[in-house]
Amino acid sequence: MSFKIAIIGAGSVGFTKKLFTDLLCVPEFRDIEVALTDISQHNLEMIKAILDRVVEANGLPTKVTATTDRRKALEGARYIISCVRVGGLEAYADDIRIPLKYGIDQCVGDTICAGGILYGQRNIPVILDFCKDIREVAAPGAKFLNYANPMAMNTWAAIEYGKVDTVGLCHGVQHGAEQIAEVLGAKSVSELDYICSGINHQTWFIDLRLNGRKIGKEELVTAFEAHPVFSQQEKLRIDVLKRFGVYSTESNGHLSEYLPWYRKRPEEIARWIDMSDWIHGETGGYLRHSTETRNWFETEYPQFLESASQPIDPAKRSNEHASHILEALETNRVYRGHFNVKNNGVITNLPSDAIIESPGFVERFGINMVSGVTLPEACAATCISSINVQRMSVHAAISGDIDLLKLAVLHDPLVGAVATPEEVWQMVDEMVVAQASWLPQYAHAVPAAKERLSKSKVQTRDWAGAARRNVRSIEELRAEKAALKKAV
Repeated sequence: MSFKIAIIGAGSVGFTKKLFTDLLCVPEFRDIEVALTDISQHNLEMIKAILDRVVEANGLPTKVTATTDRRKALEGARYIISCVRVGGLEAYADDIRIPLKYGIDQCVGDTICAGGILYGQRNIPVILDFCKDIREVAAPGAKFLNYANPMAMNTWAAIEYGKVDTVGLCHGVQHGAEQIAEVLGAKSVSELDYICSGINHQTWFIDLRLNGRKIGKEELVTAFEAHPVFSQQEKLRIDVLKRFGVYSTESNGHLSEYLPWYRKRPEEIARWIDMSDWIHGETGGYLRHSTETRNWFETEYPQFLESASQPIDPAKRSNEHASHILEALETNRVYRGHFNVKNNGVITNLPSDAIIESPGFVERFGINMVSGVTLPEACAATCISSINVQRMSVHAAISGDIDLLKLAVLHDPLVGAVATPEEVWQMVDEMVVAQASWLPQYAHAVPAAKERLSKSKVQTRDWAGAARRNVRSIEELRAEKAALKKAV
C-alpha cells in the first residue's frame, strides 16, 4: 500500500516516534509516506533524523519528509494526525500560574477547569485552520485523527465547524484497564473484557468481566484497597468508585480537576493526592513533567538518536489507537477501541451534540460506534456538567465572545467551588491579556480587559499551590534514573 500520512505538531518528538514505529509494525504500510510538520524547524530536524534512522536501520522503503509549510505537508494526505500544543509551555505555565492567584489548584489543566478552557481557546482557531487546509489540499475524504487536548473541545470544533471527518483519540481507557487487570490478578489485560463509556477523561468502566466472570463494585473496591501501590496513589479514584459504583479511567490527579469536591480547599487536597509521581495530584504536575521531559530530550538527544537504530519489534507495538485504526480501514482487519465522536444518540442519557468517548469497531467502511449505551445516573450527571462547560467554551472560541468565555469558566465545577463571580471575571481578563498573542479572536476585547484590570479591587494571592514541586535539573534527573537502574 502507498498513501500519505501527515503529522501536525510532529515536534512532539517522543510521541511522534511512537506513532511512526506503530505504523511500521503493519506489514502493508512499508511503502507509506509520512509528512512531518511543525512550527519549530529545530524540532522537525530532530524528529526527522530519528525517523530516518528508524527507516534505515530496518531497511524500509518508507518515505519521511519534514516541512514548516503545513499545507505542503497536507497535500494529498489520506490521514492527518494532530499532536499540537498551541502556545507551548509558555502559555501552559499561565494556565497553571494565574488560576492559582485565585485559589484554583490544578494538577494538569488541559481538559476543562480554567487552564483547560483557555487551552481550548488557543487551540480551536488553529484546529479550524487545519480543517480548512484539509478540505482544500488533502486527499478527498481525508480523516483527521486528533490527539491534542482539550480533546472534546478540539474534536467538537473540528466536526461542527471544521466540517472534516474527525475522530479524537486518547489512551486513558487502556491505562485504566491495565490497572484493573493488575489489581484483579490477571496475567494479562487480554483476560479483561469491558465496556467503558462517557466523555474524554471522564469515561467509566460500566461493565467489567475477567475471563468471562462479571466483576462487581465490592470486589473491585476490595482489590484496589489491597493493592500496595494503587491504594495510596489512587485514593480519590477509589473514593469515587465507592460512591458512584464504577471506576473512572482518569488518573487520581486529573479526575480531581473535573469534580467540585476534592480540590476546593487547600487542606483537603493533601488528603486525596499522592506525591510519588506528578499524575496523582501534584499542583502543576504535568507542567513540571513536560518541562523536565523537554529539557531531558534536548540534553540527551544523541542517546535518543542512537536508540532509533534498533529493529522494530511488532510485539512491542503500543496500544495507541492510530495505527490500529489505519490498519483496520486499509486492510479490513477489524479493530475494537474507544473513540471520541459526536454522540448522536450513542449514549442515551448524554446530549446529542456532545463529544463522547465510547466503544466502536473499525473496518474498511469506517468507525462504527456501539449505540444504546446508558450511563449510571451519577456518571451522566458529572459528564453533563463538563459537557455544558465544553459547549460554551467552543462557542466562545468560535465567536470571540469574552463574556461567554467568562460564563463558561464560571460554570466549571472546580472553579465554581472555589472562586466568586468577581474573581472569575478578573481571572479571565488576566488570562486573556497574558495569552493575547495566541488568542486572535479576542484581540478586540484585550484593551477593555486591560482597562478593567487597572481598576480592579479584587484581591489575589501569591500562592504556589497546595502541593507544588520545583522542576528538577538534568543532573537530578540523571541521578534518579541511575538509582532506578541500579535498583532493578
